[in-house]
Amino acid sequence: MKRSGTADLALQGGRIPPWLFSRMKQLSLPIVESIIQEYGTAHFLSKMSDPYWFQSFGAVIGMDWNSSGVTTAIMRALKEAVNPHSRQLGIYICGGKGKESTMTPNELLMVGDQTGLNGNELAYASKLSAKVDNTALQDGFNLYLHSFILDAKGEWTVVQQGMNPHNNKARRYHWHSKNVKSFIEDPHAAVCGEYQGEILNLVDSNAKSTQDAIIQISQENPVKILAEIPHMKLPSYQKVKSSDVDLRRLGSVLYLAGELETNSFEDLLMLQGVGPRTIQSLTLVSEVIHGTPSRFTDPARFAFAHGSKNGHPFAVPTKIYDESVTVLKNAVEKSRIGNSDKAKAIKSLSKIAERLEKSFTPNDDFDKVLADQKRQASQLGARQVNHKKSKNKGGNQLDLF
Repeated sequence: MKRSGTADLALQGGRIPPWLFSRMKQLSLPIVESIIQEYGTAHFLSKMSDPYWFQSFGAVIGMDWNSSGVTTAIMRALKEAVNPHSRQLGIYICGGKGKESTMTPNELLMVGDQTGLNGNELAYASKLSAKVDNTALQDGFNLYLHSFILDAKGEWTVVQQGMNPHNNKARRYHWHSKNVKSFIEDPHAAVCGEYQGEILNLVDSNAKSTQDAIIQISQENPVKILAEIPHMKLPSYQKVKSSDVDLRRLGSVLYLAGELETNSFEDLLMLQGVGPRTIQSLTLVSEVIHGTPSRFTDPARFAFAHGSKNGHPFAVPTKIYDESVTVLKNAVEKSRIGNSDKAKAIKSLSKIAERLEKSFTPNDDFDKVLADQKRQASQLGARQVNHKKSKNKGGNQLDLF
């Protein structure tokens, strides 16, 4: 599989407090369930291998939209939320950060025992993908996180991340088994990180002669290869600026939530009683579930669903977050017993927003939009992390690094 893109990931440390992390888990589960119900486990694995979708998903559950910490947060939240329901969902999440990553092969052997899959082959794929990104791809980033996500049919995705201590940057690597023809020739779904110039990439298809030479003389004979890949640049600043979002897309979501009555749409009748601000959040959640890959080129837009722990673009409106979780969980539970009206209504939100975009003219006063969103959040149980006060560990805080 060819690399599909890169993204700058700033090392923004800190901890996720229990009040936010518990909500991340609560929202992550029905999102995953919705994707699997509608499209199947293979589609979910495909999404996990897409760096743009991955970053957007992190933003919609309340992580800082451009931080490398989103990788740790997503994988921990998914592992804790999904694994208790693995048999039902057909999805298993192994590995994690630090010492947890070294347990991945053993976890995969246990999954093999539960599912009848070849655990040894899965463990081999886990070890080799880590070896490739830590050794064969010498780009200055040392792996500290390795997650292996698979379904009951044996299809898998790997998400792993490395850190460069010299420039305070992180690089995330995505793999997807469906298109991995060889572990030693263009295996990645994506390599996400800031472009550093020339690197030693011994698994590039152009490096076959180098691989052969290494085998023949049993010593390194490295050839530096320029990685010519599309580049998604995520800035190191935390503030969300107008240039970070597609204003037409964002504007249509805000317009749908604030200017139109829910019952104006026949296909949204099942969402009666849901307030306009929750409609805004659910529309962005709907897009994470149902949107096509081209819809995730501006991950910052998804921070307008539930804000972020650092207060950018606004603090987390906990009342809205909780209502989003309740509505989505209810829709998933009803779909499970054959009543899909609410699920269809949520799906229609993203489709309506897309239709509105075609004729929508965005408001140029982005600062006014931000101020209004901050004001709304402050009235809806807004909470954020005070890093100065969070240095002392307490509760079940998730340390990102």
